[in-house]
Amino acid sequence: MFARRFAQLSTRSIASRSRLMRGGHGEQQFNEPGGYLFDRKPGQKYEEEGWETIYIGGFTIAFALIGLGVYYKPDTRVRTWARQEAERQMREEGDLLEYKRTDYRA
Repeated sequence: MFARRFAQLSTRSIASRSRLMRGGHGEQQFNEPGGYLFDRKPGQKYEEEGWETIYIGGFTIAFALIGLGVYYKPDTRVRTWARQEAERQMREEGDLLEYKRTDYRA
């Protein structure tokens, strides 16, 4: 009894696996490799499509604007603000902001 049930389950799983692999659409389709990258033969000149120039130009301009924006963005770090605030308070109190260099010789 157990062996018969096990045999039914194992054959059923094999049949369902092959159905799942094919997706229920018959034989598996396979395109033979042509041997050329992007289906262009060596030495054949590439014909540019109309949208490619706009696409590349748009991305170039966008990257340039983003780069300029990042380069010129204001410094909004807390450490910078705290340093400026401390320098302002020291100036108001009359403390020196510049320190003389001392050379230590051992």
